[in-house]
Amino acid sequence: MTRVLAVPCMLLMVLMLLAGCVAPVISSTPLAQDASALAEATAPTTPQAPLRIGYSMPAATNGYLARAIYWAEKGMADWKARDPGLEFLFLTADNVRKQTSDIEELIQQDIDALIVFPFDASVTTAVKKAYDEGIYVIVMDRGTSLPVYDVYLSNDDVGYARTGMEYVAERLDYAGNVVIIEGIPTPLNTVRVNTIRAVANKYPKITILDSQPGDWTMQKAQMVMEQYLQKYDQIDAVYTADDDMMLGALQAYKESGRSDIKLFMGGGGDKRVVKTIMEGSDPLITADVTYPPDQCATVVSLAVMGARGQALEGFYQKKLPVRIILTAEMITADNAAAYYFPEEP
Repeated sequence: MTRVLAVPCMLLMVLMLLAGCVAPVISSTPLAQDASALAEATAPTTPQAPLRIGYSMPAATNGYLARAIYWAEKGMADWKARDPGLEFLFLTADNVRKQTSDIEELIQQDIDALIVFPFDASVTTAVKKAYDEGIYVIVMDRGTSLPVYDVYLSNDDVGYARTGMEYVAERLDYAGNVVIIEGIPTPLNTVRVNTIRAVANKYPKITILDSQPGDWTMQKAQMVMEQYLQKYDQIDAVYTADDDMMLGALQAYKESGRSDIKLFMGGGGDKRVVKTIMEGSDPLITADVTYPPDQCATVVSLAVMGARGQALEGFYQKKLPVRIILTAEMITADNAAAYYFPEEP
């Protein structure tokens, strides 16, 4: 648990795995645009051992999760097209009780590997059951409360929040009032909020006025922003660390008729936000930070590789890393086109 492998170019290395053995990983970088061409070069040349892989994740209760499901389905389809010996069992859940049931159902389906994007850490007991039975387990994103996995893949929540807040501070010339709209109470959310506050505390002239949950939804964030606008006469920036919530907060602000806010910062690379940055069409949205939903395609490759006992090209170790942290990247007008995927929902 204490070993964290920083892999800034992790997705590139996965695409450069042993030639002829594996299919490509969909990357969150500009490399994703060349994934189809790379697929031809890395398609299996010999029959591979059949695998049955279970995949459990939350339902599309917000825009980010809709995009995450798109990438999960793309990752499975890409692999299935090149390796008919693979079978995927994919289930989504709109609450943690349903996901726990889904995981237990998948365990009964004689699966070789299990991918879990937890609704929250409450699914740990069910995931542990799979792990204890010898199923190859990959947990991602929100994580589990115990290390009951072979691989844990996550985005860099500290780097994600730090990168965004440093940008906010710079744009405010290191002075001003900031409000935070946070997600639901999870360890991930706590890390983000604490990091935002830690960055703000470095600059004596920046004040965090308030921080309230927006539950990762546009509707709730809009309500919270309306309350902020009634409560505070001067707000200079809004930080939501999520694009759906940022768009909801932005709508509330524009409907208010006020003109004091200089910047809205979300995160996640929603295509609406990226397009706005590309076009320079809204001076309140000038940057975003990646939290790539295509991690949900990457884990498919990791599950196939791990279940087949394959290692990473260039690694002397014989197994995949236990923890893989994806880099948080800043999206600006200079590079936004490389992060724009119009086919996403």
